[in-house]
Amino acid sequence: MTLLLIVIYLSSPQAAEQFLKTYDLVFAGRPPHEAAKYLSWDQRNLSFGTYGPYWRNMRKLCTLELLSSLKIGSFQPMRREELGLLVEWLKHAALEHVSVDLSEKVSSLSVEMSCRMVFGKKYEDKDIDERGFKVVIQEGMKLGAIPNLGDYFPFLGVLDLQGLTRKMKALSKVFDQFFEKVIDDHVRAGDQGPTKDIVDIMMSIMQSGGTDFQFDRRHVKAIMLDMLAASMDTAASSVEWILSELLKNPRVMKKVQKELEEVVGLDRMVEESDLESLEYLDMVVKETFRLHPVAPLLIPHYSLEDCTVDGYHIPKDARIIINTFAIGHDPNAWTDHEKFNPERFVGSSIDLRGQHFQLLPFGSGRRGCPGMQLGLIMVRLIVAQLVHCFDWKLPNNMLPSELDMTEEFSLVVTRAEHLMAVPTYRLQK
Repeated sequence: MTLLLIVIYLSSPQAAEQFLKTYDLVFAGRPPHEAAKYLSWDQRNLSFGTYGPYWRNMRKLCTLELLSSLKIGSFQPMRREELGLLVEWLKHAALEHVSVDLSEKVSSLSVEMSCRMVFGKKYEDKDIDERGFKVVIQEGMKLGAIPNLGDYFPFLGVLDLQGLTRKMKALSKVFDQFFEKVIDDHVRAGDQGPTKDIVDIMMSIMQSGGTDFQFDRRHVKAIMLDMLAASMDTAASSVEWILSELLKNPRVMKKVQKELEEVVGLDRMVEESDLESLEYLDMVVKETFRLHPVAPLLIPHYSLEDCTVDGYHIPKDARIIINTFAIGHDPNAWTDHEKFNPERFVGSSIDLRGQHFQLLPFGSGRRGCPGMQLGLIMVRLIVAQLVHCFDWKLPNNMLPSELDMTEEFSLVVTRAEHLMAVPTYRLQK
């Protein structure tokens, strides 16, 4: 028997548009995935879920109930409170003129925001595992990104030649035990207030039986992990890369601060209502996503039927991998593609919401990220606040050109070395 496996890599905007727009429905599938099988309750989540009636209904539920503008807005006081706590901590560090680990502080902030949004409260690191939230989530991301023989040759998967299945099973127990505890805490607490967290909403849907598809604890846990990983790791990594580029490019940093002074003033902190007026910051975010897409390879798509694209026959069950890193560095799409230059977006209609295929940080089409609005609010708010409240310089008289920008590979690409910087408080209050 001959086994033919077709994997197609897309690395240009034109190719991405064909597969993600023109033939979006044909390539809306997700291939079988060992990591998602063990870590997402047999691919019951949105990210890796098999395309079909269940997935469509689940996405609709998440879009309307969990990630609506109204629900995202309800968490605004929480975001303000958590960011305010970080600013106060950094003010004390500024008085002592000490270097702070920005990577660690941003990651902790993202964890705390995500926990309060998804679970309704902060959990201690030890509640999930002695390694803590960040390490456990990142281990899951790495297991999801490592090329796994079992994904491509199922008959080899049972042998576990790479030892990945053993690690996946162990990690799945960690997630399962923790999420069961979260669900049990919510069941005991009952309905205790007007602001419902994401678990509250999912539990009420499950208990009401008001869905047209099966929805039990496995689905709640799978969506919980989706929400936690998506809001925590991707947001923190995005903020980390934006701050890195600002420190490496003092001219751009000063320009962002000048815009903040004009829009916000130096007598108060940034509010979420200010974000839409920060046009240059928006350009900086776009340019950083272009150079440092947090997901350099989008989750593989899977052809649901035979198809012909530009004269090429694409068989059913082919895997389609979109290389957003290559697209963002394509010299045919971008002038001076290796240069960090936010001004390239002045007068440009290119956006990052999936309609312009030169820039696809959140994917596009049916499989585009449903949490994009929340992610953009978190990223822009955190960056704006940290840059508005503080001046930053690299430690030990390091020159901006000496900042190490080496990346560490995973489903979400982070800095290999933590970002260290010295803050100086700059507000007049």
